[in-house]
Amino acid sequence: MKKKGISVKPEVFRAMQNVDIDALESVKACDIRPVLPCLARTALCAPVDKSDPWSLDRKNILKILSGLEDVNSIVALLSIDFNALEQDVKKEQALRAKVGSAYSDSVLISQLQNGLALEFEHSDPARRIRLLLSEVLYILSQVRENKTDFSQKQWELFDCEVYLEEVADVLCIAYCELPGLLPISDLAEALMYVPNGPWLLCRLVANSPDSFRQVCESLVSKGEKQDEESLSGRKRMELLQSLCEINPPEALFVRSLCIHHCTMPGLAVALTLNSLGQSSASSETSSANGLVSFIIGLLLGNNIEVKNWFSHFIKCGQRRGREPAMSMLHAMRLQLTKQLIGILPEPGTSLEASHVIQAGSFIRLYCALKGIATLKFSDEEMKLLLRLVTSRPPISQSGVRLVSLGLCMLIVCPYIIGSQEQERQVADWIRWLIESETLFGRSSGKQSSFGEMLFLIAIHFHGNHMHAISELVCSTLGMKCPVKANALARIRQIFTQEIFTEQVITSHAVTVPVTQGLNATMDGYLPLHCIYQLLKSRAFSKYKVPIKDWIYKQISVSSYPLHPLLVSLIEVYVNSILVKSNKTDHNNQPISSQEIADMFTQHSVFSQPSEKGRDVNLTPQLCMLYYVLLYEDTLEAQGKAILLSGRHVESYPDALMSQIPINYLIQQSQKRQDLYGDLFSHLLKYELEHILHDWLDDVMTVTSKRLAPTHKTLAKKCSVDGFKQGMAGTDVGDTVAGGSVLGYTAEN
Repeated sequence: MKKKGISVKPEVFRAMQNVDIDALESVKACDIRPVLPCLARTALCAPVDKSDPWSLDRKNILKILSGLEDVNSIVALLSIDFNALEQDVKKEQALRAKVGSAYSDSVLISQLQNGLALEFEHSDPARRIRLLLSEVLYILSQVRENKTDFSQKQWELFDCEVYLEEVADVLCIAYCELPGLLPISDLAEALMYVPNGPWLLCRLVANSPDSFRQVCESLVSKGEKQDEESLSGRKRMELLQSLCEINPPEALFVRSLCIHHCTMPGLAVALTLNSLGQSSASSETSSANGLVSFIIGLLLGNNIEVKNWFSHFIKCGQRRGREPAMSMLHAMRLQLTKQLIGILPEPGTSLEASHVIQAGSFIRLYCALKGIATLKFSDEEMKLLLRLVTSRPPISQSGVRLVSLGLCMLIVCPYIIGSQEQERQVADWIRWLIESETLFGRSSGKQSSFGEMLFLIAIHFHGNHMHAISELVCSTLGMKCPVKANALARIRQIFTQEIFTEQVITSHAVTVPVTQGLNATMDGYLPLHCIYQLLKSRAFSKYKVPIKDWIYKQISVSSYPLHPLLVSLIEVYVNSILVKSNKTDHNNQPISSQEIADMFTQHSVFSQPSEKGRDVNLTPQLCMLYYVLLYEDTLEAQGKAILLSGRHVESYPDALMSQIPINYLIQQSQKRQDLYGDLFSHLLKYELEHILHDWLDDVMTVTSKRLAPTHKTLAKKCSVDGFKQGMAGTDVGDTVAGGSVLGYTAEN
């Protein structure tokens, strides 16, 4: 028969742990009963502390014990000869250590005439302690040999509720008097296999409160990786839960042990759920966040072993054959559902500002459960999550973040859209986002908003760039989640056919304001990302939408440190001007010579910074120089293709190049590579190619003039020696006289 109720009250355990005699005096007699062995031993045994305060405390303990009849039996236990008992216990341990020893073999007790429970009742204190120790040592021997069949044995002494109080007293006294022979961690393992083991272990630990952490750490470290998969795992879990009930403040310590050893995930979840139930109403919100943050921390932490351990717990919980309602995974999902319902707004209303951050945490949590732990959502969970994703948050920076996370969840968990009505719900929500994007961007105080993310997703859907969508979603969520292309048919149709046609995206993109002060420190998704993808797919050329002015404005207002995508933007823009595409015959217009000249004349690169200690912002001029050099290099490389296509594309005049301080800009990009990234290497590459090309042109011009015949001569065969002789008479230095190292005068 199992003992009902908690073994030791938490306030009694706390008083014992803190040696708070005043608190013990205020406790009822029935509640003080579990710790009588420790109190009796403290009051009767000779103390080490001889101080007056402790002498007074001992007198108070005697007052507590004076009116309790059960103390007499405990005093009798303390009066036996423990020296002789210790010798017999050592012999018993040696006997049990032998392989093949039978249950009836014992040094501590002779042949029993009656059942063990009846013998215990009729025996004196000395024989009682021997009967109990014989049983405990046999169980310990079986545990050490890893035998499991003994756990099915009927343990009469531990199963009878009538004798359970006396058994607990005997066990506590035996441990206190023979600590070297009966380690408490071994006793805890033995009690796991007997009826009422948790109840007895709590009594034992309450009488030795300083051993609480030692017992818990021993039990957790020897626990199973998945505690709900075996009978022993569930018993161990029950044992530790009982210990945490008598000492609630240490529950989170036990949970941390589970995570550290990667054992007993069911216990870790159970302790987390118990801590929520014990929270007061004033801290209800923070406690609710505790479960979400706990699971997110396990699945998204840096410890791969912990992540795999908890993911395996979720996978095992879903495929477990027994009743799912008995599993801790089921209890965890019920609690999460309850909390999720608590923050959802009523239909037709906006999400409360106080719930926005918590809603974002829920989205990340369920994305992690789906993408990392492969949790299969229930119908109720899918409906609630769709309501959460399509809720309308208040206009704030946290609202922008929530919308971005919601868009990602639609892609990571597309199955939450299960009907045409839900498709219309999602489409209406996205249309509302488009209408409200300006308000959100203005309120957030940042240049980036979810509008750019919307257009990026639509662009990638049109281009069938599923890998790019996956990277976009994973970087926003902060986790790696698989994105299955075959599951995105519905959401793809909403984006590409109902809301964002390619022409709509392209026409809208050029109306988006440029990012003021664009630099590498800006996070989120900027208009730059959308323009880059549209240029790459030749959408502007296809629909004949002019993009030159937008790019010129963005370069003009850029700053340092250089945004890494700005260089790539210039490259795809130059290609869209000069390189022919299979998608369209139309090409974008280049930046005019006058606009390039204005970049250097209106904003002098030699001006002093407006603020002391800051560098002059050369990002616009460096980017424009890179554009010009790349344009000229690409024009030369594509010259033949351009002539064959019949297009007329002009090179930038030499007069424009003479206005650009090329040497100075390249030197500055070399000095401040921390501000301008790898732009220096790009500039140097194209400038050297440009100089080498001009030098070869000059050499060939001078050579042709000197070798040109002044009168008609007969053609002669050309030989290597003749070519060398001709080149020897050419003064190559004349071709670059007065030039600098890079081919430009110092005035540049």
